[in-house]
Amino acid sequence: MRLVLLDRDGVLNEDRPDSVKSPSELVMIDGAASAVARLNAAGMKVALVTNQAVVGRGIIDTDMLARIHEKLFDALAREKARLDSVHIATDPPGAPSQRRKPAPGMLREAMEKWRATPAETMMIGDDLKDLEAARAAGVNAALVRTGKGAKVQAGGIPPHLGPICVYDSLAHAVDQLLSRT
Repeated sequence: MRLVLLDRDGVLNEDRPDSVKSPSELVMIDGAASAVARLNAAGMKVALVTNQAVVGRGIIDTDMLARIHEKLFDALAREKARLDSVHIATDPPGAPSQRRKPAPGMLREAMEKWRATPAETMMIGDDLKDLEAARAAGVNAALVRTGKGAKVQAGGIPPHLGPICVYDSLAHAVDQLLSRT
């Protein structure tokens, strides 16, 4: 893999049913930052691809989202980790663009930016939308059981999205990915 695409909520930080609305509500998932650091050390590009309808719905503004992401970047930096690019879709679910997952727009943007082919790219997420976006972009997909992932797995992954690798967490997914390279 050359490029790893990560969802935010439920993969890097704890998912909240009411969305992350301030930096104080962003709580990192144990081992997520060090997993990103391992991807960085292995020479892989790491891009965040995240739907943030909380902005499109007018619950927070882009300045608050930037403050939330600053906390995320600081948490990653403490583990010597970084995101190479950040792709955000702020449109609300009722008026989705081709960037908002499950559409593949953000994934394709990241692949274009880093000149990675679908075969060289993996999407790691916790929601069916992440898996659907990966399928639409033609990239490899993995589901983590953190966030919504355990519920998604229990509900059954639609066969047309498979095969999907399922891992306990981002740290476990990265362990497996790096063991194959």
